[in-house]
Amino acid sequence: MTPSGTIARLAQSEVKVICFVREFDVNGWAGEQRVFKSRPKNEGLWVRAHFLDNDYLEGLLTNDLAKVDAAGFLMTPPDATSNTQRVFIPKSALKELKVLGVVGSPVHKKNPKGPPEGQIGLFDQPA
Repeated sequence: MTPSGTIARLAQSEVKVICFVREFDVNGWAGEQRVFKSRPKNEGLWVRAHFLDNDYLEGLLTNDLAKVDAAGFLMTPPDATSNTQRVFIPKSALKELKVLGVVGSPVHKKNPKGPPEGQIGLFDQPA
């Protein structure tokens, strides 16, 4: 949709990203943060998208294969306070998509083993 409210038709090959924003801003996501300053805190796959025009964007994808779409990826950008809340990236716009890390993985902790045999207990109560 154009700023004047008319619908503009685009070929899928012309679409780089579709931004879901709080307020419509003509400048788009040009001035927004593109990478995480530190390891993300929210759960998901931390990825870096490299576009065909050599631009890049980091974000978080859901860690659920049932939610992967054949047409592209729905990603949460690095800055939660920015105007852009979510970004849809068509697969046709990507050169590569790299997983940088898994954040908040539901890995089950193993049961702790007791002390090794023969180790003395410093704080054990006398029997």
